[in-house]
Amino acid sequence: MFQMPLIVLLGAGVLWKGTDLVRAPHNRVLRFLVASLLLLMTGEILSFPEINTAIDSATVTGLGKVAFNALYMSGLFALVLVFVSVMRGTEAEYRRHLRINTGLLAGTLTALVLSMIATPGGMRGHSLSTPHMAHPAIASFYLVGNAYFIYAYLASGMWALRCARRAPRSLGPGLLTMALGLVGLTVTSVDRIVLVVLRIDEPGSHQAFNAVNWSLSDWAMGVVLIGICYSAGVQLVTRVRSVVHHRRMYHELAPLWTALSAAYPELVLNRPVDGSGWHRLRRQRTYERRFYRRLIECRDGLVRLSPYLTRVAPDADLARGPADQLARHIAEALALKPTTESPHTELPAALVASPADNDLGADAHELIALSHALRERTS
Repeated sequence: MFQMPLIVLLGAGVLWKGTDLVRAPHNRVLRFLVASLLLLMTGEILSFPEINTAIDSATVTGLGKVAFNALYMSGLFALVLVFVSVMRGTEAEYRRHLRINTGLLAGTLTALVLSMIATPGGMRGHSLSTPHMAHPAIASFYLVGNAYFIYAYLASGMWALRCARRAPRSLGPGLLTMALGLVGLTVTSVDRIVLVVLRIDEPGSHQAFNAVNWSLSDWAMGVVLIGICYSAGVQLVTRVRSVVHHRRMYHELAPLWTALSAAYPELVLNRPVDGSGWHRLRRQRTYERRFYRRLIECRDGLVRLSPYLTRVAPDADLARGPADQLARHIAEALALKPTTESPHTELPAALVASPADNDLGADAHELIALSHALRERTS
């Protein structure tokens, strides 16, 4: 019921976070997150009976089932390590969790492959409804596989709860909802082990129990989906608001930046635009980065211009003066500045447009006010 929406959501997550990963390839959390989303999405696609049957027809019977489990379990393995990395413990703790989870995954996949090899060729297309559940290789396939699902779902749920306690209030509800859904999926995996044990002695029995468990699995997956959507929605809204905010401030700094960069073009960082599309994507600046770069360039330009400001306004309070007065002094200083400055001339710098608070937001507010005053003066 929730399989197709989940595949679409996972695919959107791969594109979204994959773009972030291209720009920050060394970010461990992003690496595991993109890997988890991609593996889980591929696993969900392989879980469709038609796809599974097509793989078996093109290769050997049973390979589709093994491939699905390998991809889906690997996705859960990566999900656990996402939470481990987010909690930012010591490097020794991370490596310990990595070794434990890698060992569990490798042991589980090895057991599944051996169980499938040990299953007679005519029985390898088995499912939970198979009449051959008493065969040791078939029973072990489901018992081992669901044991790993119990661990992976429960571990992910517990890590999600821990992250929810430390996450911002806006993200907490999404993580709590996701944790609840993962606990529900843990319960369904326990139920499948119970069903396997019951069907060893009574093949094909307890159909009602199986139907209820599949329904519970669907609803648990839906709860996980709600939690993911909530968290993704909060992050998307935050990202959009940040982009709009920094884009607005970036353009508000334009009058001041244009005047100073024309006087000191060497302060502007020009990156090469050649190279492959991959490198251009990695180097593409977000509006946040472009704004911060413009803010720094404006501040550097004012430092370079400050000796001329002290000449045109020797008695003015350049650090705390009103924006309209500073804009007038800047226009006069730019007119006084020679086109070519001697590199051997030492000019004392002065503090210009210093914010009352020592933080980046206050600095941006001060320079934007100065930029507005300069625009009104030149318009």
